[in-house]
Amino acid sequence: MASFLSPLVRQPERPLALRNTRTGTAVVTRLEAAFDSASRNRGLLGRTGLAPDHALVIAPCGGIHTFFMKFPIDVMFVARDGTVRRIASAVRPWRLVLSPRSFAVIETAAGVIGASGTQPGDRLTVEGP
Repeated sequence: MASFLSPLVRQPERPLALRNTRTGTAVVTRLEAAFDSASRNRGLLGRTGLAPDHALVIAPCGGIHTFFMKFPIDVMFVARDGTVRRIASAVRPWRLVLSPRSFAVIETAAGVIGASGTQPGDRLTVEGP
């Protein structure tokens, strides 16, 4: 999976941050990978919340659902090079969100993406915190 996610693929246990290159700020400082079929299908189901410094990265993925979820989330769809293609803010349970040409989805607690100033067109990198 050669992409901006390569550091997360190589060392999924290592603490890594998601940084916006335009603003220089860390969007989140803890990344969790969902790169295999079972973890992609499970996603955030069964959880009661997500810490504001934490994100779930699902790849490959061009769409998500929030069926059976218990809390709203922010969702970023990104290209293979880390360019943000689409942002969906405060997606409530029982919704579908799609961006078919995207490579990955990054899910955060509601409000995190807006607070970071991240916008479509920004480039994200994965690096040490």
